Amino acid sequence: MYNVNQLRMALLLPLLLGTLIACSSEETISTAGSNFAPQDEAGLHLRAVSSKPWLVTGGDVLVELELAGPLAGLTITLELNGVDVSDSLVSISSRVSQALLVGLPEGDSLLLARAGQQQRQLRLTNYPLSGPIISGQHETPFYCQTSEFQKVNGEMFGTGPESGCEGPVQIDYVYYSTEQQAFMPYALTFGVLPPIDVAELVSEDGESRPFIVRVETGVVNRAIYEIAMLHDPVEPDPDPWTSSAGWNGKLVYTHGGGCRSGWFQQGTATGGVLRKGLLERGYALASSTLNVFGQNCNDLLASETHIMVKERFIERFGEPIYTVATGVSGGSYQSHQTADNYPGVFDGIIVGLSFPDVTSSTIFTLSDSRLLHHYFTKTAPESFTEEQQRAVAGFGVWDSIANLARGAARLDPIFTPGGESEEQGGEVSVAALEDMRYSRSDETGVRATVYDHTVNVYGLVPDTRVAQRPLDNQGVQYGLAALNNGEISVRQFLDLNRDIGGFDRDMDHVPERHQSDPEAARRAIESGRILYGGAGLATTPVIDYRTYMDAREGGDIHMLVHQFSTRQRLATANGHIENHVMQIGGRWGFTEQAPDLGALFRLMDDWLMGIRNDRTASDLAEKVRAHKPTGLTDACWREPEAPLPGAEREPETDASRQRIEQAQSYRGSGECGTLYRAFSTPRQVAGAPLANDVVACHLRSPYRSDYAVEFSDAEFAELSSIFSTGVCDWSRGDRSGANHQGVWKSFGPSPVNRLY
Repeated sequence: MYNVNQLRMALLLPLLLGTLIACSSEETISTAGSNFAPQDEAGLHLRAVSSKPWLVTGGDVLVELELAGPLAGLTITLELNGVDVSDSLVSISSRVSQALLVGLPEGDSLLLARAGQQQRQLRLTNYPLSGPIISGQHETPFYCQTSEFQKVNGEMFGTGPESGCEGPVQIDYVYYSTEQQAFMPYALTFGVLPPIDVAELVSEDGESRPFIVRVETGVVNRAIYEIAMLHDPVEPDPDPWTSSAGWNGKLVYTHGGGCRSGWFQQGTATGGVLRKGLLERGYALASSTLNVFGQNCNDLLASETHIMVKERFIERFGEPIYTVATGVSGGSYQSHQTADNYPGVFDGIIVGLSFPDVTSSTIFTLSDSRLLHHYFTKTAPESFTEEQQRAVAGFGVWDSIANLARGAARLDPIFTPGGESEEQGGEVSVAALEDMRYSRSDETGVRATVYDHTVNVYGLVPDTRVAQRPLDNQGVQYGLAALNNGEISVRQFLDLNRDIGGFDRDMDHVPERHQSDPEAARRAIESGRILYGGAGLATTPVIDYRTYMDAREGGDIHMLVHQFSTRQRLATANGHIENHVMQIGGRWGFTEQAPDLGALFRLMDDWLMGIRNDRTASDLAEKVRAHKPTGLTDACWREPEAPLPGAEREPETDASRQRIEQAQSYRGSGECGTLYRAFSTPRQVAGAPLANDVVACHLRSPYRSDYAVEFSDAEFAELSSIFSTGVCDWSRGDRSGANHQGVWKSFGPSPVNRLY
């Protein structure tokens, strides 16, 4: 099976006989499932299909050999570490053979293939199935939860606490019940009779099959994974060369959102693989517990798990035609960042309620919100009206300030019994961790924060157990736009910026502004923790959809501006946004009443299949642009649920539902911009760019020309004193001067492309 991934950058294997090629630090290959593009020239070609050859896990790997030109039809011999394994070869055609090699020792192995007078060899580096491979040292403590994980049939996965983080691969079947309108455990009556309420699926060509789903559950990288696909158990078991008749050859990887308390645990749920709307269309689905951000708020560890779960999938079922990632909120982080930093794992992404990443888009907004909430409620209560507070924060509703202040718990290592929720932290979801948390009286306890969970990237503050952090508000002029718009006074602006303060490493409020650790700020950008958008994402079709949340009662962080931040990063990095589609306000599902998500998957399929079938010499970026379906455009919907102030709700009929095809732009004109206004964040009110990708700004003296209002000489002198080291010069980018350092980077143990 030929994958669209193969159209991307390729690793050329050695042509010299008997030469062992080690993977160099320059091998920033973009393809996940293949290391070698199909070749038309004569010769013997060898590639690892299931993983990068230097990132094999679990002792097994699927490899492929192709005989081109006059070599077609010759006998191939295969040796692994000097042992003949030719009997593992399965003929796919006269030109192509594959082999699932098992029992590889940990470390390096040499694979040698011969055909006629030609030979090729490939070094394979195998790591334990438990990982890690690229994410750095395993986090401790780590709570295994196999005994708490409920499989799709209702049974528990693990046998008990003694099973630890491991568990045998288990196969279960469920079916979609016409009576229950839900998935139910599948079992034969008297060993031969299927349930009478099994739903039937009818293909486009009229073929009918029972809606029965095979679900595999296992453990890789200390994550519990699930893989689901249509399969009738009366048919032969699927393998890389015997596909299930119900599988369309395509894979969807699902994700879960969240972040707070997402550390030190295996997790008890995946992103969900029993997605009726996708399964009935023939897709296979995969996910894992470490791809739910509420259980693992670390995109690097999530990417590593993506790689290893997909490796398992390919070894079980063969190489998918393509892989699409999908997820909402925290699922969007993972989809964006894996697609950009480890290109080829995903071929396209469909994300909802999206953010560019967890490091910039949420953390900056959450920390600023907690600072503003502290100022408005503790430092200077009643000094700003609610509307003035909202203007300084930039949010659509005033309630978002307190809402997002609470969300800053993911940055705060200290849990205080009876403390105010807005200043609470140290959140864990494993009971055993509650007495192990860091506190001022126990500095050896676990620090439940995003930064400490990602310490393999950020490093430690010297001579401490505390992770460095890319968190900075030096020079940030809070409320600048509100001042220039006449919404707050000069006096309010000066008082706010004099007294807003910052946070110490325990997220306690202090009078001084907080400053990022220079090393952490640099690493956040270099490593892709702050989404770049110009690596793998540059050639990845992206569909970004959302329900409008900016005006939600009680406040919400899932604001439209974050979608535009991603788009701006793509535009800056690539010079265009042609691979990025935004749709707002649809009915997101797969039913007749909510058809729009189903339509997006159909259009993504058209897009990816067009790319796959394009055998021209055009580069991938050109193919992505060329094969974007004409019906796939930016759009919004006007319907009764849309936020139209003063309008009465219309009845929910198809006639009342209007699709508006219109290019989406931040604060854009047109009906979509009116229906779905994009508000801003505190940092953008302070002048930060829409991309929101600056950790620490360059500083300069304030200029009177920066302000649309008049400052007296005394007031301007006060302003200069408040910002004695300077105000942000956002036009100069990040103070570190750092740039993204390329794809397929490792943080250990793999030495290939090792970044730190």
